[in-house]
Amino acid sequence: MNTSKRVWQNFAVVLLFAVASSTVANAQGALKTIDNPKGGRIIYGQVDGQSTEAGAMGAVLRSLHNQYGDKPQVGKLFQVRGTNSVAAFFTMVNRNQGNMHLAGMLIACSTSGNRVEAALMTDEAARFGSTINPMLSKLFSVWRPNGNAPSSQPAGAVDKAAALKLYTLPDRSASVSLPEGWNVLPASGGGTVMAQGPDGSAVALGYPYLASDTNNPSVRQTMATLQRGGLRNTSYAHALYYPYGGDLGRTFEDLLQMARKNQGEAPVAIKISSETAMPVSGALRCAHLHGQIDAQDGKGMREMNTVFCSSPPGPHGSYMNLAYHTAVPLRFADQERGTMEAILASFNVNQAIVQSQANAIAAPAIAAIHQIGRQAAQQAADAHAAEDAHNAAVEKRWDAQDKSNQAFSNYLLDQTVIQDNQLNAHGTVWNQTADAMVKNDPQRYEYVNTPNFWKGIDY
Repeated sequence: MNTSKRVWQNFAVVLLFAVASSTVANAQGALKTIDNPKGGRIIYGQVDGQSTEAGAMGAVLRSLHNQYGDKPQVGKLFQVRGTNSVAAFFTMVNRNQGNMHLAGMLIACSTSGNRVEAALMTDEAARFGSTINPMLSKLFSVWRPNGNAPSSQPAGAVDKAAALKLYTLPDRSASVSLPEGWNVLPASGGGTVMAQGPDGSAVALGYPYLASDTNNPSVRQTMATLQRGGLRNTSYAHALYYPYGGDLGRTFEDLLQMARKNQGEAPVAIKISSETAMPVSGALRCAHLHGQIDAQDGKGMREMNTVFCSSPPGPHGSYMNLAYHTAVPLRFADQERGTMEAILASFNVNQAIVQSQANAIAAPAIAAIHQIGRQAAQQAADAHAAEDAHNAAVEKRWDAQDKSNQAFSNYLLDQTVIQDNQLNAHGTVWNQTADAMVKNDPQRYEYVNTPNFWKGIDY
């Protein structure tokens, strides 16, 4: 994996975090609680004062934040199989009980009378992957938000999963529980896990696709420079150029094919049979994709289950896409679905490690990319002396784009550039640290806006 790709892999906003839960009932009305004999706790019932699934989930998450002193880190939204509900995995740290790491699953379902019911299942993060299935089975044996009688195989319960064993990446950035015989690929790291099973099953969790929006004028100018033969052997020559805002299923398919082509791999055969938009907050766009995929590796068609999310572009057109992908050979699909869902439920990211890695890797890697770009621009200027004025304008635009790219990186890393007026110096620090410094001494410290970044220091 090249350095540039590793940098952006460390920037990925990673998924499947989880949550702690025992006192949600105090904030959400008369909810019912089950301490599951096989481990974990279940809370379910009507969420007072809420009429939408998103509102109910937000109310529960805010209650958890207030109770435990830590903001829940929420992963992808999805629909529980066989139901009309919306669900998410999420994580948090119980700051009031020895910083215990907890994991869980939150489900919300609209009912008659403009009401919403929710269910919360939580356990210690280290064992959540092994207790989620029994908790789901127990929940759907007693919880009927739409008035339907429970069946022997509840609609929301996952199929029986194989026994899983916890695996932590060598860089400690993420962990996942996998069945016996599975192998984690060497390219995993930085909060992204890619693994394969002996039967041809595979997962790619939190896999990033950084793209440039071809609707953006700056991106179009870069593409024109590439077409004229400029920027050879730079990161720009191997970037993914794709219009933002289109159908997410098509976007996933096209970016996947483009990335494989850049890596010298054959195109895959892919057929998306269903696409369901996921309700998310803000400008993020997510879709749940079902279909079939053949990686042309001799193992035939696989059943594909993917959540694909796309963030809005920055000022100069860069935007991040993330895929959470599972694939199972068709002949094993029925018996392996439960295992794949259990793997997804067990995936956990150490965000502090990911951020520290990104902080260590990003600065030298981006500096190297910028240096290559400057060298390429200088070569173009030498070859086309008559275009000096044009080249100067291009350099100015590239410099502005470098600043913007760094600002985007800072956003993903939860960092801010501040100025020390006493020492006349700039520094990049965590957002929380920056806020504290500016608040405590506003005469000395101030935030630095992107146009005022110092070259060689801030970007």
